[in-house]
Amino acid sequence: MISVKVYCEKGARLPEKATEQSACYDVRAFLPFDQEIILEHGDWFAVPTGLYFQIPEGFFISVRPRSGLAYQYGVTLLNSPGTIDCDYRGELKIILINFGKSTFTIRHNDRIAQILLEKEVPVHFISVDKKDLTLTKRNDKGFGSTGIT
Repeated sequence: MISVKVYCEKGARLPEKATEQSACYDVRAFLPFDQEIILEHGDWFAVPTGLYFQIPEGFFISVRPRSGLAYQYGVTLLNSPGTIDCDYRGELKIILINFGKSTFTIRHNDRIAQILLEKEVPVHFISVDKKDLTLTKRNDKGFGSTGIT
């Protein structure tokens, strides 16, 4: 098991799994108790979480939408997936956007996103001529080229 140091502002909650078998950890909105954030259709807002991470070197945290918010309300992450690098020490903020048809209200302690610790794989990119790339059956056919069924 990998340990990640987290500073929580008073009243914020550590990330937690919704079920024992969940892969990701839910993070919650950290707002003054008397404040709500109202997102109209098309609005977005960087929602504070009150969480600050010290991620071990060689790892990063990916931030992902919650499927229930997307399916039920049309609310998702504007930058999905988001990435928290191991050298970032600022507060985690979640940029939510409302693509739904109705107004969406965010309150303190609402579960607004999920996070996953991932291992970085070091990569060395090598510049080559295009002719040095091997051909495949798909080759340069892009968006939708493999069909639906």
